[in-house]
Amino acid sequence: MTRLGEYLNRKSVNKSDVARKTGLTPQRIGELTLNPKTKLTAAELYLIAKAIDEDPCKLLEYVCQDLREQ
Repeated sequence: MTRLGEYLNRKSVNKSDVARKTGLTPQRIGELTLNPKTKLTAAELYLIAKAIDEDPCKLLEYVCQDLREQ
């Protein structure tokens, strides 16, 4: 499971609703929440944040908290 998947589960978000509100396919939402190798775009993150009534910056910080400067 990805950090995005953890976040959505913690908030008890219905992924089908997110897909409908964002225009992303349910398959894409599934990939973004289950497969750690799937790359999440900034546009997708923004749409998802708005669909779940969350601050995009807060969601970005959570999803990317493990990234480090090199």
